[in-house]
Amino acid sequence: MKVVDFLSADSIIPALSGTTKSEVLLEMSVYLARRQSGQSAIDPQVLHRVLEERELLASTAIGDGIAIPHGKLDTIDHLVGALGRSVAGLAFDSIDGKPTHLVFMLVAPSNSAGVHLKALARLSRLFRDGNLRQRLLEATDSVSMYRIIDEEDAKY
Repeated sequence: MKVVDFLSADSIIPALSGTTKSEVLLEMSVYLARRQSGQSAIDPQVLHRVLEERELLASTAIGDGIAIPHGKLDTIDHLVGALGRSVAGLAFDSIDGKPTHLVFMLVAPSNSAGVHLKALARLSRLFRDGNLRQRLLEATDSVSMYRIIDEEDAKY
């Protein structure tokens, strides 16, 4: 499984406007919902609630400036993702206490435990690379960010 299987250049937000965890989760939920339609429609309010409920269990900020909020919805039929960047960083209750700069939101169909877990593992492995994280922070736009992920994704 490759990240580019569930991420497209038009689902990358190169400059998040939200300054809190909740604002960013809502912003990304609305953004992703606008890019989905048909059988895979997403209600942004429902997705936001699902993500907030997951965050109550434990923060999805894994450290090193990365957060991977995730959840499941009955209304989608395939795995989808969105990437948001906060150059200034935001408080996301990270395990290392540092600001979060890259937020990768992952949404899976309710009946897809295996795919969901494989995607989380793939993202965790990809974002361990400090060089990748730095390149994403320095990229000029969503297309550049997508190309960086595509290049790194191809190496594994």
